[in-house]
Amino acid sequence: MPEGNWETDATPASYKPADSIGFHIMARGSCWLEFEGRESILEEGDIAAFPFGTPHRLGVGTGGRLIDPGADLPPKPWREIPMLRYRERGEPVRILCGYIQCEAANFAPFRQALPKYIHVRTIGSQDGDWLAGAIVQIVAEVDKPQRGGTSMLERLTEVAFMEVLRRQFLRDDGVETGWLAAVRDPILGRCLTLLHGDPRRDWTAETLAREAGLSRSALAGRFAAVLGTSPIRYLRDWRLYLASIDLKLMGKPVGLVAHEAGYGAEAAFNRAFARRFGIPPAEWRRGAVK
Repeated sequence: MPEGNWETDATPASYKPADSIGFHIMARGSCWLEFEGRESILEEGDIAAFPFGTPHRLGVGTGGRLIDPGADLPPKPWREIPMLRYRERGEPVRILCGYIQCEAANFAPFRQALPKYIHVRTIGSQDGDWLAGAIVQIVAEVDKPQRGGTSMLERLTEVAFMEVLRRQFLRDDGVETGWLAAVRDPILGRCLTLLHGDPRRDWTAETLAREAGLSRSALAGRFAAVLGTSPIRYLRDWRLYLASIDLKLMGKPVGLVAHEAGYGAEAAFNRAFARRFGIPPAEWRRGAVK
């Protein structure tokens, strides 16, 4: 809770998981946020999120002292959420900083739909905005820890973040290419629902086109125009994403994951996975479950 004039490098820390999204919740007061040479104002009730950990700064006034909350945090593990206080003259500012792991960020089409910076304002945006109420409850859970409070805080944060994403995506309603445009497209949206709902089915371009009510060439053209890929490549990427989830959370042998991802040989799966994620699946798993 800084007071007076100050500024800080608020770039999400490198120790956070690669699939995490850093955020700031303005619990009290206001401050400026500088991002890629542009400045915006965060007011009480605002949420700022950075899906890619893009460097940015926060501050109040000009010429204030530089504070480094990351360096001032106590060593882990934390029994309670740590709070840092910086006492100087001026109006107090309170910011809740954290991150949320977003497994979907490992799915390339979804990741490409995310902006570098998301800013959602709750107070004054709508009468009775439930997201504003959720933020109040998040602050209350931090201020007065109770038994089971950690789980409650995690769920509240997840729900709030999902709403932040939903509002951001609704802003982009006019986008004509990319994953969001495909989801809204009647034909492509149906295709994605089919592929997502039954990824292990022996899909071919012909069977998917038949389900969509288009010719194979027409469907391929639509995928290329909106998503920049083919239906089968999209399915491959979706299967590899699901494989990454299985490797991280389910503890399945690599050979079984390869089979469920539609690969007849583990070696072929290893090569495809390495092309998508940069490292072989066994090595990826070791890093993901730390």
